Amino acid sequence: MNNKPNGSGLGRIVKATNCSRKGLSAAWFNEAAFRQEAMLAMLMLPLSFWLADSPSHWALLVSVLLLVLIVELLNSAIEALTDRVSLERHVLSGRAKDMGSAAVTFSLVIVALVWGSALWTKLS
Repeated sequence: MNNKPNGSGLGRIVKATNCSRKGLSAAWFNEAAFRQEAMLAMLMLPLSFWLADSPSHWALLVSVLLLVLIVELLNSAIEALTDRVSLERHVLSGRAKDMGSAAVTFSLVIVALVWGSALWTKLS
């Protein structure tokens, strides 16, 4: 007997895909940071074909861009859940939001390191 709310098998995959679509849509329409990072990734994607030395290098360049979007989605989820629990200022709510923000910052540092290294190599 399956007690999972989204079922199992192909039906679960369809429902999970729909949940992912709704999550991306919510992030796009409600989160300015996600929109900015997504647009930056879309602008950088064509540059990745020129910058990459190999297919695996290209995969690395694109993966770090996707990493930023993943971390931003998780950060936005933390912020939304924190606000759902309470809009009152609380040290733990602030800490959760600040940690999510720090994670986004680190993911952007990873992009800067990987892309900066690739640019340095290409232009040297």
